[in-house]
Amino acid sequence: MPHAIVTGASSGIGEAIVTLLLDQGWQVTGLSRSRVSRNNACFRSVQVDMTDEPALIRTLADLPAPDALVHAAGMMAAAPVGEINLGVSSRLWSLHVRAAEILASRFAPVMGEGGRIVLIGSRTSRGAASRSQYVATKAAMVGMARSWAIELAPRGITVNVVAPGATETPMLSQPGREASKPVMPPIGRLIQPQEVAALTAFILSPQAAAITGQEMVICGGASLF
Repeated sequence: MPHAIVTGASSGIGEAIVTLLLDQGWQVTGLSRSRVSRNNACFRSVQVDMTDEPALIRTLADLPAPDALVHAAGMMAAAPVGEINLGVSSRLWSLHVRAAEILASRFAPVMGEGGRIVLIGSRTSRGAASRSQYVATKAAMVGMARSWAIELAPRGITVNVVAPGATETPMLSQPGREASKPVMPPIGRLIQPQEVAALTAFILSPQAAAITGQEMVICGGASLF
């Protein structure tokens, strides 16, 4: 039975990924700030604050090497240049980038052939007004993923970024993004977490072994403009 570690497992996209992988027969270890209860013997909840680097390092030391690593934990903040809160920027960077570095540094060296790493990015990684703090971290994810993909390809390990547009999750309405409201995609509805999960699950599958170093956008056409 393949084993996946999924961060942000308590809600939104991370929760949807956990649900789909369990349905597909994976064993899943879910990392999140709050403990998650599921009536499934193949799921293990691990409670940790991803921005607490010493705690995260200690937690990961006790986990076995997974077949797949999905970093879906995230937060949103928006502010125009001149009103940027540096403390918020530090938290965004810690959660999106530093946590990804810690996860990959712990598990990539011990992953076997066929291993998969997926970072949940954003279709705004190329720029969005009043979101520079958030965008900077998601752009950094792409650079990291492409670099790791080059390093790990000879070992048969792929690294990719799944980059959703406006997705119907609690993060879409959380405080801190008043300066940049989500825009409805051209398809006339928000992206569903299950759709992001489905793309992620395919990238984790053996059929996706030739896909690496890519940023795959799922945005309902928002990136066309």
